[in-house]
Order: sequence, then C-alpha cells, then structure tokens
Amino acid sequence: MKYARLTKEQFEELHQEFINFLATQSITADEWAKLKVEKPEVAEEELDVFSDLIWEGVLNKVKYLEHISPKQLMLFHITDAFMELVAIKIDKEEVDITTEYGYKWLQQNLHDDAVSLYTSTKAIKEDRNKDIFILIQQGAVITKGELYTYFSDLLKE
Repeated sequence: MKYARLTKEQFEELHQEFINFLATQSITADEWAKLKVEKPEVAEEELDVFSDLIWEGVLNKVKYLEHISPKQLMLFHITDAFMELVAIKIDKEEVDITTEYGYKWLQQNLHDDAVSLYTSTKAIKEDRNKDIFILIQQGAVITKGELYTYFSDLLKE
C-alpha cells in the first residue's frame, strides 16, 4: 500500500465508486460478500488498492496546502516540478494565529520584529504525490491557495 487505507466514513462516502471499482475487477456484490468471509486477505488487498487509487486521484489535483499552528503558518504551492513555501513564524507569546484575534494581529503587524517571513523552493525529485501525502499526514490541509497567494503577493511588494 502506497498511502493509507481510507477510513470507514470515507468508504461509506465513496460507496458507489467502490461498487464501480469492484465491477471493473468483475466482482459482484455476492462475490464480494463471499470474498470477505472466505478470503479476507484478498478483500483487504482490494480495499487497499481502492484506497490508493482514490488517494492518487486526489493528490494529482493538489496545488496548495496549508499547515497552521499557533506560532507558524506554512503555505505551499505545488507544481509538477517544484514545491514553493511561504512560511511565517510568530515569536510573540500572547499571539496564537489559529484564533481570529491572532490572525488579525498577524495581518496588521507583518512588519513587526516578532514576525519572520521565509520563502523557499524545492525541486520535486521523485514522487510528488508521496511528498504531498507526507505533508497531509503531518497536518497540512488541501486548499484553493488564497492564503498562499495573499502572502506571496505581499512578499513581492
């Protein structure tokens, strides 16, 4: 398995897609029920293959990721060849940028000495989707890139 097995909730959400997947394997509903009982290891493999297919489809479409913690904002723009990062670190004890107050403080105090801005670009050498998946496992979420664009544009000024 390349990624991670989908959760029970995700399988329920993708019920129809899973039925279609089984159909492409020429597995009927009756055969699936029998397989789960008589050859559970084969059924487990099918769940894993389906999970990887779903993850691969999702990861192929990812262009932006965000990882926000109380003192740090990590914004990623991902192309086929590069991963660009805009990172913002807050060194002010009373500010938590995961709160509305903290985020507003950040917007109004970008030039404060307590705010450090970094940018970085990394070439994607091997497996783009695996790199993205690792970031997601570490807490990053897929976004449309509004925050990345906002802060990237500010840094260009």
